[in-house]
Amino acid sequence: MTQEEPDAPGTEHLHFWSFIDHAVQRASRELPGVDPLAMRMVLTLHRAANMLVYDLESTVHRPRGWSWPGFRVLFAIWLSAPVEAKKVAELSGMSRAAVSALVATLERDGLVSKERAAYDGRAVQLRLTDAGREAITSAFQAHNEREQEWAGSLSKDELHTLIGLLEKLTAHSAHFDVRHRA
Repeated sequence: MTQEEPDAPGTEHLHFWSFIDHAVQRASRELPGVDPLAMRMVLTLHRAANMLVYDLESTVHRPRGWSWPGFRVLFAIWLSAPVEAKKVAELSGMSRAAVSALVATLERDGLVSKERAAYDGRAVQLRLTDAGREAITSAFQAHNEREQEWAGSLSKDELHTLIGLLEKLTAHSAHFDVRHRA
């Protein structure tokens, strides 16, 4: 059995969080130039964000028949309508193609309506239907209750510190021309 195989001896003790320690130690040993602190920050941030999204999607949005991307599109339309699909893509961090496919589904489900923009006959603006508004506001109340549960492990000062640090991290991304979906 090679080390690349999932059941290689010595890896059975690894789990979701301990893998970060293992990965940092192993990568640092094999590649001496690796910055273990930067690596740990990115791995931890990525795992925490994935856990949070999975939890919100599985406890709040999937029971309503939505995916996480579907929620993001409805949320962006709710808070910025009337809005063009390309702006929804930008606001939600998704591709235009993904937004277009989701809007087609949400329109079919009676949650979103499309209409030609008065300022440009080629542009299409999106709005929530009454059913869409009722659905997103109900979902967001449950979503925010879950957000409060997640945030509940931190004090208000810790929350402000974490938010400030994340904002600083994302603002710094402009220095290396980070690409994001638009």
